[in-house]
Amino acid sequence: MCEPTHYRIAYEINPWMRRANAVQTERANAQWRGLRETLSALGLEVELVEQERDTPDMTFTANAGIAVGERFIPANFRFPERQREEAHFTRWFEEQGYRIEAIHEPHFWEGEGDVLPGDGVVFAGYRFRTEYRALDHVDELLGCETVRLELTDPRFYHLDTCLAPLGGGRALFYPAAFTTDARAALEQHVGTLIAVSEHDAGRFACNAVLAGETVVLNTGCAQTVRTLRDHGFAVVETPMDEFIKAGGSAKCLLLTLDAFTDAAGRERP
Repeated sequence: MCEPTHYRIAYEINPWMRRANAVQTERANAQWRGLRETLSALGLEVELVEQERDTPDMTFTANAGIAVGERFIPANFRFPERQREEAHFTRWFEEQGYRIEAIHEPHFWEGEGDVLPGDGVVFAGYRFRTEYRALDHVDELLGCETVRLELTDPRFYHLDTCLAPLGGGRALFYPAAFTTDARAALEQHVGTLIAVSEHDAGRFACNAVLAGETVVLNTGCAQTVRTLRDHGFAVVETPMDEFIKAGGSAKCLLLTLDAFTDAAGRERP
């Protein structure tokens, strides 16, 4: 995670961002601390990377790349406004002892924002922030063929804004964010797809964090919360509205260091 020391709306690169809709800094800091404390209380260990002054979106660490065992595959950000983050994240992972393996340029892709592990598969979203051809190299580095899902709604420009794998053959998703073929692929690979409403999708219900059998998500998603509880999950709601101003929520604020590693430390799937 990255404390939002310099977080602000400095530019507009997605439909949520408006420079006129300024971040309330103290509120944003309190919301970020609340999320970090929630994750720590659920038993997750949190590592911190320091935000640089010229990278207002660096707090959305999910987009930095993916950690695969002892390797780090850094993002090639699509927009110049975020490309300054790449060197900062790469340096942090190098200092932690990771081996850096980059995707071929100039193909853009945006890390765990668009590449998410499921049950024995890896889902990869593309169109808005990740280029289809970049996923060919992702497949090579992961040693598996990703399940590619085309996104259709610019409001849900990263896969983690409209899909949340929950383990046990379950996942949250917002159907309207995917093409017909992408929905069919999800139905093929996920036993229980839990659809969220347009209202809850707009509250970033799918941008959720799974900790054991507990789902952490933004407030104001009452229908999704009820459904998750019906499926046996515990749910923790924590306010994220200051980060929705920039097009992100709980999951966007963390990069999972063990998502592609099993309990024995081996790379998966």
